[in-house]
Amino acid sequence: MTQNVIILYRITGLFIFFLSIFISIGCHSQTLSGKAVSITDGDTFKLLTTDSSLVRVRLASIDCPERKQPFSQRAKQFTLDAIAGKQVTVEQQSTDRNGRIIGIIYYDNGLILNEELLKAGLAWHYLKYSSDVALQSLQDTAKREQLGLWADAHAIPPWEWRKNRRKG
Repeated sequence: MTQNVIILYRITGLFIFFLSIFISIGCHSQTLSGKAVSITDGDTFKLLTTDSSLVRVRLASIDCPERKQPFSQRAKQFTLDAIAGKQVTVEQQSTDRNGRIIGIIYYDNGLILNEELLKAGLAWHYLKYSSDVALQSLQDTAKREQLGLWADAHAIPPWEWRKNRRKG
């Protein structure tokens, strides 16, 4: 091999090495801790962080009924009972177009609010943003047992409800 080819291989190897480090650093999610101070609805709340910042948080991978939908109040009450005034940890997945942190919410020594709402039948697994088979399984179980909103055979997912409201 010529000297130029060897140099090219080394440069390519270094590039791939640093690129993989950059990607792995970017993939780690940020964790926030604080107190849930205001519950907007079943899947949205305000968090007073340990550094006294107030941030809006939306639960990742699920979608609770909208305010005028059946089971909206039950979903909100569930979230109130679970985290209002309590210390929680948010594993940030992303930020949405409204500036809300999208995350997985841990409370009461390891419970995950996103999962608990699905188990109770008070949320849909939001397949547009998640392909998590464990979450789908939780929803399937709640649906099979007709828990919460699954007691209504004609329950409308919030994303369809929002779409229909925009049309009409």
